[in-house]
Amino acid sequence: MKTILKQSGKAKAFSIVELLTVMSIIVILFSLLMPALALARRYAKRVQQHAQFRSISAGLELFARPDSEGGYGEFPDSRRLDDAGDIYCGAMKLAEAMVGQDLLGFNPKSLFLASGLNPAGLIPEERDLYPDVGTLMGKQMSPYQPWYVENLRSRKLNLEIDGANVNTLRGIYGNLPGSFGSLGDPADPNGGIVLCDVYGRVKNIITGKRTGMPILYYKADVSRQMHVWQFPNNDLNIYNYDDNWELVNLALPFAASYNHPIAAGGQPTQDGGISDETVFYKDMIRDNNVTAIPRPVRPDSYILISAGFDGEYGTDDDIFNFTR
Repeated sequence: MKTILKQSGKAKAFSIVELLTVMSIIVILFSLLMPALALARRYAKRVQQHAQFRSISAGLELFARPDSEGGYGEFPDSRRLDDAGDIYCGAMKLAEAMVGQDLLGFNPKSLFLASGLNPAGLIPEERDLYPDVGTLMGKQMSPYQPWYVENLRSRKLNLEIDGANVNTLRGIYGNLPGSFGSLGDPADPNGGIVLCDVYGRVKNIITGKRTGMPILYYKADVSRQMHVWQFPNNDLNIYNYDDNWELVNLALPFAASYNHPIAAGGQPTQDGGISDETVFYKDMIRDNNVTAIPRPVRPDSYILISAGFDGEYGTDDDIFNFTR
């Protein structure tokens, strides 16, 4: 009797086969769950990106209010301004219109409001609007500059700084080509202020923090009527690919040997293909609901583009301020 009682009181251990079976089931379940979690994370980021676009759109509406309400009567210009060889593109103009080059708000004497002038005709006051202060993103602007005191009250933030994800092209790409100027250049003293998307695809070289890619901004030219994708530089197209030409033709900051799929000139891309700028007109912004003639989406306002999760402009995961 004692022998039977002793045997029944002993705890039975798992065999090695049972342990391996349980572990295998856990691994299988985890492998099935991971793709779902990844999809959920991507969906959450898309929702966050669309929310950022809504905030920017609200800021653009504030900018475009009639003059009597402190606005400028139309959306910010996105035309590429080449002032004496220094590039000032649509993404940079969007950031200035929303937060100002020095993060103090938009200045009505901004250089880009004079973009219709011949570069040689820009007046000295506009050329000296943003002097070289030797600080990153103008956080220590000198109060002794006359324009600073004179125009401070006329500035307005159209987008709250918190959550705007403001960065510089210099921080994202490092040493930019000479066409983007340098710190202290009157067109943009801070190395290219831009608003970035919510994806932490790259690390800011200056701050060391993860950040997204610049948000591309294109304003519709309502005086034009065409959308000819075979000729991207057609002056009659409603949207102009050239507005962010230099930016989309920079190599990928996280893969310097490759280019964005919409870069000009057939450059190598990460997927083994070659780039083609006509994709911008043919696949990205063409309104597929209109079949009679080629038309862009939102032909009377503007387009915002995020490079999406992969950080490349011109791929299927790009995010727009419209339903694709």
